[in-house]
Amino acid sequence: MKGISEKTLIKIKDLKASVKLNNGDRLTTVTNANMELQRGRSYAIVGKSGSGKTSLISIIGLLNREYEGEYLYDGISISALKDRDLSILRANNIGFVFQNYSLIKHLRVWENIELPLLYAKKSFTAKQRHEIITGLLKSVGLESKENDYPINLSGGEQQRVAIARALAVSPEAILCDEPTGALDKKTGTQIMELLHSVVKENGIMLLLVTHDPDIADTCDTIFEMDGGRITCAKNDT
Repeated sequence: MKGISEKTLIKIKDLKASVKLNNGDRLTTVTNANMELQRGRSYAIVGKSGSGKTSLISIIGLLNREYEGEYLYDGISISALKDRDLSILRANNIGFVFQNYSLIKHLRVWENIELPLLYAKKSFTAKQRHEIITGLLKSVGLESKENDYPINLSGGEQQRVAIARALAVSPEAILCDEPTGALDKKTGTQIMELLHSVVKENGIMLLLVTHDPDIADTCDTIFEMDGGRITCAKNDT
């Protein structure tokens, strides 16, 4: 699209969002946010609780479309899409990694990783799914854990499964909400090394929310938020 760099995956301009309170009033959560996120680069959003981080990443992740302003995904205006088209775009292009892993307890490791493949727009045969899962398990170092249940895994291992699941459909972007928040320092560092590795290898855009300044410092760009506003953007030089 004219005016959009080929490397730019997501561009938001003058984005505003609010939530309705129980008393009927509205609370502004994001104010005049502007961001340009490129393929193959990593970004962190930092700020105090209530600063608007989660609201912003939920909009960028196409989980919430109640906002004002412009949002372009690969040059496509998100506001012009129907809900079904939005869901398809999200399912096929964005992977999510959460603080609490969000694995389904009664499914084995390989079954958790398989889930996005079952709901993807592209139809995968059982053989193709097996090959993809095997490759992902190898990439996150869990080849021997494919038949285990989440309860039998450590926190770090569960987060590795979550990363493998996020990568299943070869997404263009991975969004993480406190991906190391439930992990010890050493394991958190290992998880971030893994995330950055797959970002560089596959040209994926990584966006994460974190309270940990050390985790934020591993990213190419850090956005600081306060009171719903992006107050600063620091680039790794």
